[in-house]
Amino acid sequence: DMVNLLRVSLCLYLTQRIGSMLHPITMGSMFLLTLSTGLLGFQWRRQRTIGDDITALKKTLPDLGGAKTVGDAISAAESAEANSVEAANLSKLKAALPIQKDIDDLVAERKDLSSKGLRDQHFSQGSLLAFIGTCFAIEGPLNTYARAGKLFPGPHLYAGAGLVCLWALAYACVPAMQKGSDTARTIHIGANVAGASLFAWQIVSGKLCRGDFFF
Repeated sequence: DMVNLLRVSLCLYLTQRIGSMLHPITMGSMFLLTLSTGLLGFQWRRQRTIGDDITALKKTLPDLGGAKTVGDAISAAESAEANSVEAANLSKLKAALPIQKDIDDLVAERKDLSSKGLRDQHFSQGSLLAFIGTCFAIEGPLNTYARAGKLFPGPHLYAGAGLVCLWALAYACVPAMQKGSDTARTIHIGANVAGASLFAWQIVSGKLCRGDFFF
């Protein structure tokens, strides 16, 4: 009867609507995950390279006479016999106190970053992003085809395919990165920055393609 027909029609409409909403909601979440994963990546890179900054600063310090820090060297010099203390060296040590503070700040920053487990978090989120993102990049066209009976080739579809390729490229660099390849790291970062930019544009292009947010 008419009531049952309306119920069936309503169920079909809601099913299609939910299906059309699933893709944009998931991809929007994936974009936020992309930003979070990128932040973790840059923090992990900071943790790895901060040692170079510390080493460079230590090379600018005057001779500490075996002391671990400038403060220790100054204390040792001031507690020595007056005639054995070189005023010029003591002056250099005191002038180096700001450098020592910078070193201490960097050491504290590295300790704080190390306590967050950034490497594992970045790898886990990146793997999740590549898996779920790829699945829903495929789901989008399949959902469109199921509802419309055809695809609509255009910038949004091509950008989605390009984004998956960039994810694959970034992930493919991981083995070489683990062996210390700076070239692989550069490609990895470049692919992810390009991917995040393409992702942001794709959200807008998907909205414009349909006139709403359900793309």
